[in-house]
Amino acid sequence: MRLAALLCLLALPAAGAAMAPDDAKDPNLWLEPVNGARALDWVKQQNARSLAVLKGDKHYQTFYDQALAIAQAQDRVPVPAQINGQVFNFWQDAEHVRGLWRRTGLDDYRPPTPHWTPVLDVDALAKAEHANWVWKGANCLEPEERLCLTALSDGGEDAVVEREFDVTKAAFVSAGFSLPRAKMNLDWESADSLLVATDWGPGSMTESGYPFIVKRLHRGEKLGDAKEVFRGTAKDVQVGPTALTDGQGHHVMLIQQGLDFFHSAWFRVTPSGVEKLALPQKVEVSGLLRNQLIVKLDEPWPRPGAATIPAGSLAALDMGAKNAVPQPVFVPGPRQSLEEVAVTRDRLVAAVYDNVRGRILAFAPDMGAWQSTRLALPDNVSVSVVSTTIRNNQVFLGVTGFLTPGSLWFADLDGGAPALIKQSPPRFDASRDVVEQFEATSADGTKIPYFVVRPKDMKADGSNPTLLYAYGGFQVSELPIYSGALGKLWLEHGGVYVLANIRGGGEFGPAWHEAALKTHRQRAYDDFAAVAKDIIARKITSPRRLGIEGGSNGGLLMGVEFEQHPDLWHAAVIQVPLLDMLRFEQIAAGASWVGEYGSVTKPEERAFLAGISPYANLRAGVHYPMPFIYTTSKDDRVGPEHARKFAAKMAALHLSYLYYEAIEGGHAAGANAREQSEEKALEMTYLTRQLME
Repeated sequence: MRLAALLCLLALPAAGAAMAPDDAKDPNLWLEPVNGARALDWVKQQNARSLAVLKGDKHYQTFYDQALAIAQAQDRVPVPAQINGQVFNFWQDAEHVRGLWRRTGLDDYRPPTPHWTPVLDVDALAKAEHANWVWKGANCLEPEERLCLTALSDGGEDAVVEREFDVTKAAFVSAGFSLPRAKMNLDWESADSLLVATDWGPGSMTESGYPFIVKRLHRGEKLGDAKEVFRGTAKDVQVGPTALTDGQGHHVMLIQQGLDFFHSAWFRVTPSGVEKLALPQKVEVSGLLRNQLIVKLDEPWPRPGAATIPAGSLAALDMGAKNAVPQPVFVPGPRQSLEEVAVTRDRLVAAVYDNVRGRILAFAPDMGAWQSTRLALPDNVSVSVVSTTIRNNQVFLGVTGFLTPGSLWFADLDGGAPALIKQSPPRFDASRDVVEQFEATSADGTKIPYFVVRPKDMKADGSNPTLLYAYGGFQVSELPIYSGALGKLWLEHGGVYVLANIRGGGEFGPAWHEAALKTHRQRAYDDFAAVAKDIIARKITSPRRLGIEGGSNGGLLMGVEFEQHPDLWHAAVIQVPLLDMLRFEQIAAGASWVGEYGSVTKPEERAFLAGISPYANLRAGVHYPMPFIYTTSKDDRVGPEHARKFAAKMAALHLSYLYYEAIEGGHAAGANAREQSEEKALEMTYLTRQLME
């Protein structure tokens, strides 16, 4: 099962988009054609100028070598995926730059050095096919999980080709399913049929660039002969199928019609046709257990004759009963959030956060109710559900923290406590550091939690180089995690790291996100500024020693803060950003983000966007800190257009900046360990120059 997440599948510019009123006034539209010759010449010039500064710095090579050594370390924990009764892992190192998909048995996986059997060598495949393949995952037909649809991307972009693969033979299926490059959603209906939403030709894609027509493709059938099953509209964000199978053999085929980024209509595919499900529009489908559909609610669910299930809850709906009444599985408290949910044969496993501190709960149906058990794991850390399977009740769990290297735990929910089975070695000396959690008061009085990672002997004199990070959008939670590169390249050098849990994220459930939607988004920006002012007031740092960093929506956040409070920072890392908020609906998949940001077609929302758009609000004569703007040519989600135009406007206004556009990597900013290490070294070289020297 692999339905492309909306947040992770933003699309290419919509064809024939009308010009916005201000287009004629925009002198930098020539930078929007991603592969335009003039634009790429400009990129090469910018890269040469910036790389001469950063790669010529005395710190760069050491930072790169250290980051690469960490990224390619052979003693990393190999992340497990339970497939076909075995443990699979996708591994990248110095020998396997593009990656090796491999497998071993569960008993053999437990020891420090498992004996791996290669399944698919992406480096060898790319070489044989003279292609630039980047692995994008596999979707295996349950319950056997022998046949898988493997997704391969050109250079890291989100558009993929899909090929059928037999994991028992470690080979592509001769004359098997093979779909050409596109932004697509697809899933297994049976061993011999797929439901596919892809680019079927002119008129088949939404205004956001996603497919909205689902067809049934039988084995051996040409793609053009597939028969239509469901049709959305061009005004939808996207439409796609998802298959659910449980450990008892029930199978449910669903179609999600994304009405906007957050609201969807859900349909069930039956032998007699497609039937609409009575689900709220703001739900996330998490799985199937004992023929009960498990959903995470982002809005309340009223129930006839029973209490409404609150937003942020986990609920279950019996798919075998007519007019079934949904049942609550978990209802969070006021400072709790439900972060992720997975299904085993007989249990639900959920990562729940209480004031941004994690715990794992297991739920089991019992006489019409749900009983929960908290699993015994370390406290005050981040936790995650790494892998489950519907074959049994065994689960792999992840535990990490700012100063706690990632560890892997194994639990059999039929009995026995979780056991630590693998631990990543420390990548930096954390003995001199400590983690604290504080709260800042935002402009409207809301308390905003944030973490500080600092040296134990830090002097509160405002002299400490500090990096402040946040995201603040799309209900994405920012949690304490271990970063070997951040620790080695920043913390070990005496740097302080601050993570702010601002509104717009999901740290306290749907309401925390909705508080900063559209014209209320200034709240997120005020939250971030409040955290900055609080750490300055505590004399952790000062504007001269304070830098900020964020990517994607966080890149927009950085652009806004860069302009609204230029006196608070001396450095700003603006990664793969949105910056032109008056044209965002026409750049890449901007039309799909209207639910988050609003639309320039609505006067009130346009006025707000005009007031916060970093590209629109750059001014000559303002003393901005010199930013480092980073993007990639292969980013087909946000696209490099925003970053290009922002840098070009800074140049026209004679403002100082550094700009680098990687050729590969997609929105993740790096297709492999080498590219990711280069990005990290460039970033840390810039921050060291700006804040430590």
